[in-house]
Amino acid sequence: MTRVIVYVEGPSDKAAMEQLLNPLIERKLEAGVRIEFLEAPSGDRKAALIKEVPHRAARILANDPTAIVVIMPDLYPLNKTVKHETPAELDDAIRMHFTDALRTLQLSDDERLQTRFRTFCFKYELEALLLAAVTALAERLGVNLDGLTETWRLPVEDQNNDTPPKSVVQALFERHKQRYIETVDAPLILSVCDYLQIAKACPQCFNPFVEFLEAQI
Repeated sequence: MTRVIVYVEGPSDKAAMEQLLNPLIERKLEAGVRIEFLEAPSGDRKAALIKEVPHRAARILANDPTAIVVIMPDLYPLNKTVKHETPAELDDAIRMHFTDALRTLQLSDDERLQTRFRTFCFKYELEALLLAAVTALAERLGVNLDGLTETWRLPVEDQNNDTPPKSVVQALFERHKQRYIETVDAPLILSVCDYLQIAKACPQCFNPFVEFLEAQI
């Protein structure tokens, strides 16, 4: 059985992805592909995904020929841990540490390991997906869709480093006299969504990740 191990920053990302992608996860499991979401090590989780998890990934791939490892941090905040302002620059930084890990293991010439290591990111954070799930978001807030004033950019992945998606979602909850709890609200909102519709609304970074999972056999 093929294993696709996806490292994300924290518990809200893990739970939200498991809920949103549950139909895909179950369908792939029936086809012999196990998709697993794992949290980054505690502490500075983004730093861990950039610097520590690539070494863990190298060890996993070296010892399990059925495994594929994906690292998927938030793009926000920019230039944290390493210089990066784009998904491509974040990918370069993570791959540099993965290459160092392969060199340490004396496996730098094994191109098969490189092909089984992938990076994606949330642009700018997981909460961009909640802004794409506007009907479910309104239901969670207990308001009519017409009463939910959109205060965010479209496409939703076009928020920015000054006003990242989580801050937009937090402000929405506050406007409706509620508090956003990411480990509770993100999974609940996304659990009732069609992941293909969310991917369509997030074509820059999330859709390529979904397409990658769909392609695994």
